[in-house]
Amino acid sequence: MPNDKSQPDTRIVEVIAMSGFDKSLAYAVPPACQADIKVGSLVRIPLRRRSELGVVTRFGTDQDVPPGKLKMLFEIVQPYPVMPPDLMKLFRWLQQYYSSTPEAILETMIPACIRKGMQVKKRRYISAAKAPTAEELAALEKRAPKQAELLRTIRQQTKPQARADVLKRLKLSASACEALITKGFLRETDTEEERIAYEDELSDFDTVAEVSRPTLTDEQSTCVDAINGAIEKDDFSVRLLHGVTGSGKTEVYLNAIEKIVASGGGVIFLVPEVALAPQTVGRVRGRLEARGVHTVVWHSHLSEGERYDAWKALASNEAHVVVGARSAIFAPVHNLKLIIVDEEHEPSYKQEESPRYNGRDVAVYRAFLNKAVCVLGSATPSLESLYNVEKGKYAVDHILNRVDNRQLPKIHVVDMCRETSPEKAASPISRMLTDKLRDRYDKKEQSILFLNRRGFSTSMLCPDCGYVAGCDHCSIPKTYHRTDKKLRCHLCGEQEPAPKRCPECKSTAIRMRGKGTQKIEDIVQKILPTARIHRMDADSMSKKNLYRKILNDFRIGKIDILVGTQMIAKGLDFPNVTLVGLVDADMSLHIEDFRAAERTFQLVVQVSGRSGRGDRAGEVVIQTHTPHAPPIQFARKTDFDGFQLEELEQRREFNYPPFRHLIRHLFRGRNPDKVNFYIDQWTKLVEKEMGDKIEIRGPAPAPIEKIRDEYRFQLWYFAPSASAVIGQLAALRESFKMDKEVIDLMDVDPMNLS
Repeated sequence: MPNDKSQPDTRIVEVIAMSGFDKSLAYAVPPACQADIKVGSLVRIPLRRRSELGVVTRFGTDQDVPPGKLKMLFEIVQPYPVMPPDLMKLFRWLQQYYSSTPEAILETMIPACIRKGMQVKKRRYISAAKAPTAEELAALEKRAPKQAELLRTIRQQTKPQARADVLKRLKLSASACEALITKGFLRETDTEEERIAYEDELSDFDTVAEVSRPTLTDEQSTCVDAINGAIEKDDFSVRLLHGVTGSGKTEVYLNAIEKIVASGGGVIFLVPEVALAPQTVGRVRGRLEARGVHTVVWHSHLSEGERYDAWKALASNEAHVVVGARSAIFAPVHNLKLIIVDEEHEPSYKQEESPRYNGRDVAVYRAFLNKAVCVLGSATPSLESLYNVEKGKYAVDHILNRVDNRQLPKIHVVDMCRETSPEKAASPISRMLTDKLRDRYDKKEQSILFLNRRGFSTSMLCPDCGYVAGCDHCSIPKTYHRTDKKLRCHLCGEQEPAPKRCPECKSTAIRMRGKGTQKIEDIVQKILPTARIHRMDADSMSKKNLYRKILNDFRIGKIDILVGTQMIAKGLDFPNVTLVGLVDADMSLHIEDFRAAERTFQLVVQVSGRSGRGDRAGEVVIQTHTPHAPPIQFARKTDFDGFQLEELEQRREFNYPPFRHLIRHLFRGRNPDKVNFYIDQWTKLVEKEMGDKIEIRGPAPAPIEKIRDEYRFQLWYFAPSASAVIGQLAALRESFKMDKEVIDLMDVDPMNLS
């Protein structure tokens, strides 16, 4: 019978294996799978005498292999394609631009639960079937009273009951239920059950009820009209939404989302921190669920079951909106028409493991593939995004005022150098901040204290001999944690009991130096003994959903003062917070990174923006040892334009991003001499082959020279276009023979230079 040419030939497919192969392999499709197989299907294949996973890339093959010689794939792992056409194109781009392996990219794009073949959760329900006669019921009561009790209970119900719940409530074994089913008195059915993230005892706090739609300000309305106009063109565009903190950017997002879902389109909403997800999800669900629009959550803190059900809801087109962290950019959203990247400047959108992609940049490219609109929002946009506005690649919308004409908080800068005295060691909490904490506590208003360093103290120091307790495996000091009285390395995890004597000179004068969030929490508790203080950092947020509970407690007034790291620095909206204190605003200013000034400015503005978001005026206390540093002064005046002009001028002078792209090439190994030898040989090769296309800086030791016993050296490559040179660099690296003990990696557009 001749083949219908209008339909794809599903007898042969090409598959890209998830085990390191860089090219597609041809396989025959078993007859049982031919009706269900699709481009993008996840399949199990024979490879190298074992079973591997792979993704179908096309029907048919151009490979010169006789059909009878082709191996047959085993099965289709998931009922829906894991890589729809747009994600397949995105996969190819990621591979090329970030010079990463197919295996690493596919493992990033396809969640582990999907690769493992997880299926829907089914719950068993029981209901009444045929009615027993009086004689049958009497016999049951006499011979099997437990069966009779169960039958009476189920016959009293108006709808099927969860079998496990009923048996547990009645304290019965499964055998009683099985016997009644065998006799035909009960009927058993399996029902699919979706594991919905945040659908628990905290969901009432997460969900923000939209009883009445807020009236848009004139600036918000202008932005909504501009974004809606872009949506109506049904074409790719990027818009930068630059709005001050508290200006109502989320309301602008919600209006755009509503327009998209009304026309059957899909939406991806990215947030930089998991802690921000519940609040954002609550607002989106509060607005959309009444319209029957299903919203799912997507981030690393979900259980595998929750992640699977979110994926299935999107893949099956049951859900149209996903809110999540950077990995949500790979969610299989149908008819994708809008991507929102909130706090687009955040470094957390950059993944530090292979593939080292930036979620914001991937969002822009995926919008391009789908002819969708990408909205980048921030009160402190990245200089890269502003440069793209300047070049005409992005459009920009401004919101210069807070909603309801609320004033921006009053900012005080405290010079911590003046807080010291010969008689007394300086406290990390200034006199001004202490007074204002007491004032807010007396007024039953809330405060936030920010310090981007966890632990109690940064190190232990012996003043007699100068010994500092460092990590044996990393070139950083260990941090003292008071909860378990241990010194801990935050890079490799090594820990040991804190010494009571100096290991070098045996002096008992050894002491803790520096400060972390634990110490700040302790000091503030002494200042306000009756205040309810809680800490939010990586050490205290180890349990699932604990961050949600803490934020909910803070929202409803169970916590007076919240002490935390970057988790609380942005995006959170608590109307009763009227004081924010930055304990050490200099911390990010003095790191070895050309973005140090930008990061400091962004941090100060963002943290300050958590204050005064309700009806009461807010204040901010910035503690610094360099009060006259430009980022501090520009942030104090909320002078974004002034900072942008000065910082861009400095970047232009040194030809740093955004004026050129940067590729960081890191070499590491346990033998520093061997690492040095190979990085020197490689540098000479690159200079010879590509010296006219890129500027090379280095080699030099990395800012943190040793991590986990591996010594680290780096090169920087500067080029007008990363995509124009990364392919040649990768090809050159492929031909360069290097000792297996030396490992190297290239990071395109790096955000972390340590």
